[in-house]
Amino acid sequence: MEIIPLFEKLLRFKSLTPDDDGAFDFIEGYLSDFKVISLDKEGVKNRFLYKKFSEGPHLCFAGHIDVVPAGDVWDGDPFEPSHKDGYIYARGAQDMKSGLSAFLKAVGDTREFKGTLSLLLTSDEEGDATYGTVIMLEHLRFIGFLPDFAIVAEPTCEKVFGDAIKIGRRGSINGVIEKMGRQGHAAYPEKAKNPIHKVAQILPYMAGVNLDEGDEDFAPSQFVITDIRAGMEVTNVTPGKLKMMFNVRNSTKTDKESIAAFVDRYFKDMDYTLILNQSAKPFVTNRDSRVVEVMVEAIEDIVDITPKLSTAGGTSDARFFGEFGIDTVEFGVINDTIHAPNERTSVKEVEDLARVFARVIEKFS
Repeated sequence: MEIIPLFEKLLRFKSLTPDDDGAFDFIEGYLSDFKVISLDKEGVKNRFLYKKFSEGPHLCFAGHIDVVPAGDVWDGDPFEPSHKDGYIYARGAQDMKSGLSAFLKAVGDTREFKGTLSLLLTSDEEGDATYGTVIMLEHLRFIGFLPDFAIVAEPTCEKVFGDAIKIGRRGSINGVIEKMGRQGHAAYPEKAKNPIHKVAQILPYMAGVNLDEGDEDFAPSQFVITDIRAGMEVTNVTPGKLKMMFNVRNSTKTDKESIAAFVDRYFKDMDYTLILNQSAKPFVTNRDSRVVEVMVEAIEDIVDITPKLSTAGGTSDARFFGEFGIDTVEFGVINDTIHAPNERTSVKEVEDLARVFARVIEKFS
């Protein structure tokens, strides 16, 4: 099957998290000469397809079949791909059935490889990801079959195809601070303890502050306040409690302990509680790793662009590969309409992405 019909086939699956809508059955049939490990839990489906061609490195392509809900402001059916001006429109066109189609095509066309090729697929990347990629990696570690290298085909390019790959991701730490006070009448502020007044004094020292200086791979970790609320929405009662929520997209230089110390520096003389939750850990692949070098060379060969090496953006399943010590990069089409109405990607990008992945496989051999 050629790349665009393959892409359109995957787009037609209404694979809303965590439902694959039959897509994995099709993929298993498409790669019928690959062995399959299935690991399903709590409604999430995970597939690991692999083929050992010979002794050598184990290269894994990874991605997700699930998509977010389409919404109701599309120009057409979001699960029936449509063409216009060289673009294909459908939910998942960028995130990430383009990448999935491209590596399916590249791997399916491979006849010789000095090592093992595999695909790790999940139906729960857009959801909680609790029973997705991570539990398959745990199983692969248990049976001694973790990949040496991984390529996650998330959309990474910024302005033109080939301009960026991701060699790591920042972590994400969420925090909730509750500052206690004493509720009272606004006319008698001396009889109350207004937590808004207390917190207002320290906000200039916390809001938007960089917690580290960053480095070659990561921008500085910043303390980003996302919500502050207190009171009963009346003008004559001062509140008894204030709640402040924040997020830190952290580099490897900042962790939960250093964030707790930063908060305590300004709240230590107040009656407060702090809850921290790390939803993703940061990771970075060495720039001289073979998978980074080969990916850069393949992009240069196919589209004559040298990509920048980035760690920007949110989280992805690449973080799980990083946690398991697997050298991992991400590369895919331009990211400018993901999760939006009328999501789309160009025919040429999908074709070039399949060619890049084919060249990566060739170079690894």
